[in-house]
Amino acid sequence: MTTAAITEVNRPTVKTVVRQRRTAAPYMNPYLAGVGVGLVLLTAFVTMGHGVGASGAVVSIVGAGVQAVAPAHAAGSEFFQPYLGATPVRTLDTWLVLELAGIFLGGFASAWLAGRVKPGITGRRIGASPRLLNAVAGGTIMGFATRLARGCTSGQGLTGGALLNVGSWAFMLALFAGAYLVAHLVRRQWT
Repeated sequence: MTTAAITEVNRPTVKTVVRQRRTAAPYMNPYLAGVGVGLVLLTAFVTMGHGVGASGAVVSIVGAGVQAVAPAHAAGSEFFQPYLGATPVRTLDTWLVLELAGIFLGGFASAWLAGRVKPGITGRRIGASPRLLNAVAGGTIMGFATRLARGCTSGQGLTGGALLNVGSWAFMLALFAGAYLVAHLVRRQWT
């Protein structure tokens, strides 16, 4: 066998190199991630004058949709009033909507860099259809609950907790207590 033939046999293909680079990186240390989230919250307070939150952005997006389809209804709704701009485009021009877009883009970039982007629905004990149905039902219930609680876990827990808001601390204690109670009942469905 010649030297050229040996080099050709041992040279990795492009697909092999890509697979080697895309093996999943280990997860970040949770304490380091917590410090990172705290620094993001501090930066939000310093630069925007507000903490972080996601449910307000969802209401702004829904409000822009209602304003585009039924402007009279949106204008007459007390619920949408704090979130509406002069036009649907101005309604989307808020820092919360930009924050939510940044969360999606940053999350995707982080997952891609860590080698965790791959299509599929995971779960060994539950099929794809029930898992998707449960996800949609849970998301709908959670979205409704965030409006009742006047904020999501990031708005209530991070921002309100950092401001030492008693209601936010009660919210987080109830959230963790409920999660521990329910997790025991459904733990086998998700592994």
